[in-house]
Amino acid sequence: MIKAKLFEELGFERRKCKKCGKYFWSLEERETCGDAPCDVYSFIGKPITKKKYSYKEMVEEFINFFKKHGHEPIKRAPVVAKRWRDDILLTIASIAVFQPWVTKGLVKPKANPLVIAQPCIRLNDIDNVGRTGRHLTCFTMGGHHAFNSEEEFKYWIDETVELCFNFFKNLGIDERSITFIESWWEGGGNAGPCFEVLTHGVELATLVFMQYEKVGNEYKEIPLKIVDTGYGIERFVWVSTGEPTIYDALFKDIIEKLKKEAGIEEIDKEILAKITELSGLMDVKDVGDLRKLREVVAKRVGLDVEELERILEPYENLYALVDHTRAITFLLGDGVVPSNVKEGYLLRMLIRKSLRHLNKLNLNLSLFDVVELHLKELKALYPELLDMKDYMEKVLALETERYKETLKRGEGIIKRLLKKKKSLDLEDIIELYDSHGIPVDLIEEIAKVKVPDNFYTIVAERHENVREGEKKEELSLDIETKPLYYENLKEFKAKVVKIIDNFVILDRTAFYPEGGGQKADTGYLIKDNKKYRVLDVQKFGKAIAHKLESVEGLREGDEVKGVVDWDRRESLMRHHTATHIIGSACRKVLGKHVNQAGSDVDVDKARLDITHYKRLSREEIKEIERIANEIVVRNYNIEAKFMDRNEAEEKYGFSIYQGGVVPGDRIRIVKIDDIDVQACGGTHCSKTGDVGLIKILRTERVQDGVERLIYSAGLKALEKVQELEDNLLSVSETLKCQPENVVKVLDKFVNEWKELRKRVEELEKKVGELKKYELINKFEKVGDVELLIEKVEGNPKELLNLADHLALGNRLVILTNGNFVICKRGEVKIDVRELINLFGRGGGREDLAQGKSDKSVEEIKKIVKEYLKNKKE
Repeated sequence: MIKAKLFEELGFERRKCKKCGKYFWSLEERETCGDAPCDVYSFIGKPITKKKYSYKEMVEEFINFFKKHGHEPIKRAPVVAKRWRDDILLTIASIAVFQPWVTKGLVKPKANPLVIAQPCIRLNDIDNVGRTGRHLTCFTMGGHHAFNSEEEFKYWIDETVELCFNFFKNLGIDERSITFIESWWEGGGNAGPCFEVLTHGVELATLVFMQYEKVGNEYKEIPLKIVDTGYGIERFVWVSTGEPTIYDALFKDIIEKLKKEAGIEEIDKEILAKITELSGLMDVKDVGDLRKLREVVAKRVGLDVEELERILEPYENLYALVDHTRAITFLLGDGVVPSNVKEGYLLRMLIRKSLRHLNKLNLNLSLFDVVELHLKELKALYPELLDMKDYMEKVLALETERYKETLKRGEGIIKRLLKKKKSLDLEDIIELYDSHGIPVDLIEEIAKVKVPDNFYTIVAERHENVREGEKKEELSLDIETKPLYYENLKEFKAKVVKIIDNFVILDRTAFYPEGGGQKADTGYLIKDNKKYRVLDVQKFGKAIAHKLESVEGLREGDEVKGVVDWDRRESLMRHHTATHIIGSACRKVLGKHVNQAGSDVDVDKARLDITHYKRLSREEIKEIERIANEIVVRNYNIEAKFMDRNEAEEKYGFSIYQGGVVPGDRIRIVKIDDIDVQACGGTHCSKTGDVGLIKILRTERVQDGVERLIYSAGLKALEKVQELEDNLLSVSETLKCQPENVVKVLDKFVNEWKELRKRVEELEKKVGELKKYELINKFEKVGDVELLIEKVEGNPKELLNLADHLALGNRLVILTNGNFVICKRGEVKIDVRELINLFGRGGGREDLAQGKSDKSVEEIKKIVKEYLKNKKE
């Protein structure tokens, strides 16, 4: 049992719900807890606040109320959590912004206590959206949070309940209608008791008292006691308006515009309210069959199921469309690129689902037209979204075209699969959707299957699970090595602390351990004039281990001298700095959506993987290279310093985490003037001019939505340029022309070659005709088959054409010269594939096959005649 001081002061009583058995606190004497399905909505058509609020007004009301009560407002985080978390893709709650670093006590919160209105995206209820009247994929969680430690205690259960109660009252909600249900919460590895706060049948807030870390099935107390609250901003808007659905409350103007565009008939608001009330008691994701829910609702409102579906379908499509496009607006606004993996997959799923809704509504609008309506509504609270408007338009136009291409290909793909399988199961449907992007209603139509109504929930849950890559083998060491590598020392002295196999751990080192995409330093450890080659350097916790060729003669406690391969280190520094410069140039040329998706910094070259929605053009590559070298020429200062994590995030934003999750309360920031800022542990040049020439060697597509740039810097770039120049000179010598005329001369040769090739093909065709007449009299009768087996010079294509011309009527033709072709017509009742394994290897169709054979013509004749004889018998 958890209780609060407020309950005693105001006379709340603890009761047990007669329907669900949960315990709750209320002022009003009542038998039920107030939650669905124990109670139904009683605010529809009867707003329960003192005034109607818009979404913007409710966000401001929430922030201002808690600001007046001592909470410092902080900015929202991106809706994509991957920059600071490696266990979830999307920001699913306001507390997710503070996990794991703040909640584990490793980093201090940006303010304490604080208040935040955090846009969140959850797809676990996606199949309910538009159908229940209350579910959203994109919602705003208002949170007031306090992080209590022994040294700094802010407030706990009593104050949290009182603040919540007063916020409800501040909105004008009748205090006698409020119930506090006792419950338990878990999420993000943390847990604690909680109150679910409800009124008029709808949950509006959850007050969590986070005090445990869940490890396996055990709960361990954490040093902090955290007040984790979640207020459903959109639900507060809904109860303030009394609209039939949450969509009508949030998106009223957008819905009215789209209804008019689509010509949707008005629905009786009382019927819609009743449907929402009843549907609110059920979840499609739990049933998986919308028809069952429809039957219950239809019975209650006095309609047959078909009539109910006819009335509801356009509204459900419309509601889902406005919700999904809002989520799309935030995802694109925070720089997500549609792809086939991770958050890019989830974005593409929302885009394609929205396009289906758009098509079903017969709206003569683009998806961007709908997104633009959201941008207008959101610009006052989130002006940063407008900066990505051009990107949104380009991406949505491209994704729409890709979707249309998928529809064209989809029918053929489904039909080919149905030839192999008589019916499709759920895994087949998911594969068609996942791998080919084929819409589920197209699968239903062609394959005549029933797709579960919770299909998108199933798919989203599979892709929301984050699987970490394989981790390197860890050494368990309680040793700390002092790093000297940021001091750019070529030599240093140190003491051997530990030797494990061929690994030597020193008390201090100037050798850089592999990390952040940068390869490790190499060099020597020297003891008594004996050199020990350092092959690799790795970091295990706070210990830095040097892998040696041999440790013979080394002992723990020995004093050694370390010598870093400085030419190698300088090259690595140039390439790592070039990586930051290239990334900045990419953002300038391609857009703010560009983020690092991976990197590898080596001595000869480096690579940078970036998120981008299409292949890089030659002109874009040249411009990226030009801007990168301009940054080098301008010789900007490069500053590297350690900063408080919160200070760095506040000053530079979450874009500093280009290299992924960075642990700790102090992070190393590498800043290139006003060009680029990143949290980075690598070694860098002190000025951009030290990088030297940057040459992009090539680009590749790593996967859908990720482009790779491969480049060299400094003297290594010069070597690559000289290699290219050598190749050009070699070609110019062969063509006997000046290098600047190579393209012109080569074009001339290519055109001449094409003309000659055309003439050769014509001659080959005539030779083939001659060969045909030469061979026409060489057929011999074997039973009912006229058989021709001959050795003929030519390539496989020539053999194929000749055999095809000869194999008429009841003829079987085999032409060979090491390669072979077998060809026949329908009058020859055999499968030529059966012959292949008798004298060679290959494959093909029933009437045409080809392959290789080392047997002579006479051997093949003997084998085939024997086969035909046995076949006849």
